[in-house]
Amino acid sequence: MIKRINLNRNPNLGVYLSVTDEVALVPVNIEDSVRKTIKESLEIEVQPTSIAGSSLAGALTTGNSQGFLVSPYTLEREIKVLEKAGIKVKKIPEKYTALGNIMLINDHGALVSPLLSEDTLDTINSFLEVDVQKATVAGFHIVGSIATATNKGVLAHPHTNTEELKLIEKILKVPADVGTVNQGVGLVGACSIANSKGVLVSEKTTGPEMARIEEAFGFLEGYL
Repeated sequence: MIKRINLNRNPNLGVYLSVTDEVALVPVNIEDSVRKTIKESLEIEVQPTSIAGSSLAGALTTGNSQGFLVSPYTLEREIKVLEKAGIKVKKIPEKYTALGNIMLINDHGALVSPLLSEDTLDTINSFLEVDVQKATVAGFHIVGSIATATNKGVLAHPHTNTEELKLIEKILKVPADVGTVNQGVGLVGACSIANSKGVLVSEKTTGPEMARIEEAFGFLEGYL
């Protein structure tokens, strides 16, 4: 299912929400109606949590079916809440703490900012059980903010070139395409969330943008 939503009028879904095929990490104060939409559209469990005392789960975490990498400033009580819910968590001791902004990950691979250390790459490889490669996309280090990846496809910033798309496809092992959200915004990862079962995009995303998203992520049932 593909659906438009905002979070309290905020279009930056990928900044506040972090999702895999199994679970969504969401702010503790999320509206019940939005929580229900996430659960039903993506067919996953929804786990309210703060990360590092903030509501920015999408910016400060990223993961796949193996678990979530989290900011080094994530509090122990937050980790305990996640682990109690059966969610595996691993802190990344990086000075670049907005992991969701600088990593593009699915169950097959990880494309990450060249700013990250080799130790971090080793941790990603061992914890998430994927091969990792450093690269920029469309000239940006914030590969997680300018693209959204699932186990079915990738949608990237419209300035992503052909060679970069080929690299994304090689590393994440799914088809990749370019597009925008929210009436021409190229920060696809910041304004959308997706998994293998559905996509949620910001409310101002247009019909033509939705059609491109539908194609990129392999959904054929239309959009709302």
